[in-house]
Amino acid sequence: MDQILLIESQQIYADEIWKFRQEILECDAENEDQFAGCMSLDVSKSSEEWIKICELRKSEETCGDTGATVPSHTYLAVRKRDDKVVGVIDLRHHINHPILGTWGGHCGYSVRPSERGKGYAKEMLRLNIQNAKSMGIEKLLVTCNSENAASEKVIIANGGVFEKIIDVDGCKMKRFWITL
Repeated sequence: MDQILLIESQQIYADEIWKFRQEILECDAENEDQFAGCMSLDVSKSSEEWIKICELRKSEETCGDTGATVPSHTYLAVRKRDDKVVGVIDLRHHINHPILGTWGGHCGYSVRPSERGKGYAKEMLRLNIQNAKSMGIEKLLVTCNSENAASEKVIIANGGVFEKIIDVDGCKMKRFWITL
């Protein structure tokens, strides 16, 4: 796997963000979680609009303007050798919210369809755990659909300890905790 960096969304990656979005729309049309960790990217009219949303979501005072109830940071997973956006991952500052505390968790992530199976999700979560540590988060709740074996492997590889399976509107979700 090539080295990646987690970088906050910024204008120099606008074209790459839009290419990432288009690939997800084309390849994952049937997946309702296609934009996990990418809040609003699916409905944004441009990458510039989405970058602005990401900026507003970082603050408790402005996250509500974007429809979010909890502040978060959104990071691009950028492959170092060619500056290609291979994924997006977010980090919620806390999960003191009924949905996030039950099944949403601290972070969600999406890997570009053409880049899946290369270890990027595992590295994205590892790097995001470092971000969580620097924010003072002590335990990270990470969840996945009970049928998503790939995501479960990523979580376990990063120290995730299975807690339980819950039912969310007929969908079985696995809850894992990562102690930082």
